[in-house]
Amino acid sequence: MNILTFDIEDWFHILDNESTKSESQWMHLESRIEKSTEKILNLLEENNQHATFFCLGWVARKYPHLLKEIYNKGHEIASHSDMHQLLYEFNPKEFKEDLKRSIESIEDVTGGKVKVYRAPGFSLMQQNQWIFEELIEQGIEIDCSVFPVKRAHGGFEKFGTAEPAIIEVSGKKIKEFPINTYSVFGKQIVFSGGGYFRLFPYFMIDYFMRRSPYVMTYLHPRDFDPNQPMIEGLNMIRKFKSYVGIKGALTKLQEVLNNYDFVDLQTANSLVDWNQSKVIKL
Repeated sequence: MNILTFDIEDWFHILDNESTKSESQWMHLESRIEKSTEKILNLLEENNQHATFFCLGWVARKYPHLLKEIYNKGHEIASHSDMHQLLYEFNPKEFKEDLKRSIESIEDVTGGKVKVYRAPGFSLMQQNQWIFEELIEQGIEIDCSVFPVKRAHGGFEKFGTAEPAIIEVSGKKIKEFPINTYSVFGKQIVFSGGGYFRLFPYFMIDYFMRRSPYVMTYLHPRDFDPNQPMIEGLNMIRKFKSYVGIKGALTKLQEVLNNYDFVDLQTANSLVDWNQSKVIKL
């Protein structure tokens, strides 16, 4: 099962960077999200492909016409938080407010119910797993925030599985579609989204996908925008992670769509036999 998802955020929504952290800073920067997202929508339409779009509440309020276009083209819209901040910097009250505002902003535009969530930077970790309780409280039925290996913004190494599972917390349950991994010389790597997708050449992605029964992609409009401004002040590692492989990314995605079948999360949810899925109690 291959799942196609996009995180709809602008090029300046880079995490853990002081010069682009707040809305007051974003307002002085050129927005490119409409043009970049149009590239994705056109490609999907050409390939008769549907996907799940994880949108910021901020984007819903600022560009409601963009969300309406995504929704009217038959794509599923989910929450990617309201203001794209790292979750481990939130206390419970702050997270609740951010989540609730994102859901309300998206639903006000589309008229549909938001049932799916993904944390910015996959910053849902073992230390802040209380977040699952609030997701359930706010009507979220599916979470896609678990990155089951170590990463710059945390990761959830002890999650224990890189396949759909049920999370049980305080007697309540939520479905989890984590990022998939692939074992190379005993080390679990990620290949299906973001900088990983841009870095690996197509033949490697093809090799990994052919051997993976479950693939969860996570791509961004900025992954396909070679003309975006470069954020100042990033160190060499951050620059590499943020900008490597952008020029060829759209062609690579077209190749992947030509050779593999994908579904959105709504369809994926219907394909999983949840009665046979692993239950993870937190």
